[in-house]
Amino acid sequence: MYVERYGQGPQRILGLHGWSGDHRTFVPLLPYLPPEVSLFAPDLPGCGRSPAPTEWRLAAVADEIAELMQELAAPTLTLLGNCSGGLLGLCAVKRLEQRGRRLDWERIVLIDPLAYWPWYFSVFASKTIGRYAYACSFQNPIGRWLVNVSLSRKRKRDTDLTEGFDSIPARVTLAYLRILSEIPGPEAFGGIQAPITIVHGAKTFASVRKSAAVYQRLWPQAEIAELSGAGHLPLTETPEAVVEVLLRRQKCRSV
Repeated sequence: MYVERYGQGPQRILGLHGWSGDHRTFVPLLPYLPPEVSLFAPDLPGCGRSPAPTEWRLAAVADEIAELMQELAAPTLTLLGNCSGGLLGLCAVKRLEQRGRRLDWERIVLIDPLAYWPWYFSVFASKTIGRYAYACSFQNPIGRWLVNVSLSRKRKRDTDLTEGFDSIPARVTLAYLRILSEIPGPEAFGGIQAPITIVHGAKTFASVRKSAAVYQRLWPQAEIAELSGAGHLPLTETPEAVVEVLLRRQKCRSV
C-alpha cells in the first residue's frame, strides 16, 4: 500500500480512510497535530496510489492492513479509523489476534462506525441494479447535489458529503461495499481489549448513534465522544476537536 507520513514524532497513529476517500482524508488534522506525533495515512488497497488487492475480498484487504499494522507498531500504535475504514481496521486487528499477534495498542479511535448494514448499502451492492443506483446518486453532479441537499442536517453548510465520489472509480467503491457486506456483524469484533473511543458528531445519522450504543455494549471499556458542531464529517468539520479526543487520556464526554 502507498503510505503518506505526516510528522516525524515517536507517537505513531495509523489513519484508515473510508470507502470514498484516500490518504488525504486526514489532511484537515495536520495543523493541530503536535510535533511528537507521526500520522501514517495509507491509500487502502485499490484506492489512490495503492494497487488493487490480490482479491477483492475482506480477508485479502484485512491481511494487507494487518501487515502494515505490524510494521508500524514500534512499540505501540494508535488506530484512527474513519467510518468504514474503522471497520476494516477492526477486521485486521482480529486477523492478527487469530494468528496469536496482539499488538500493544495505545488506543483505537473509531469515527462514525456502523454496527449494521443500512438498507441503501444493499441497493448499491446489488449485482443487478447497484451500478445504476450508484451512478444516479454519486457519479453525476445533480445526483451528488441531491444527496447533499437531502442530508443537509447531517453536515455543516460548507462541507460536502459526496466530494470523494467524484474522483474514485465506481468499481472500487462498489467493490468495497461488497467487501464490507462480508462482515457478519459487530459480534465479529468481540474480545478486543484495547482502549477504544467512538467518535461521532452531534448531528450525525441516527444509525451511527445506535451503532455507538451497540459497540459500547460489546466493549465495556469503550468511551463515546460526541463532538458538538459536527455531523457525519468530524475530520473536516471539527478537526481540532478530533485531535483533542485522539490524544487525550481521560474519559471522553461531549467536546
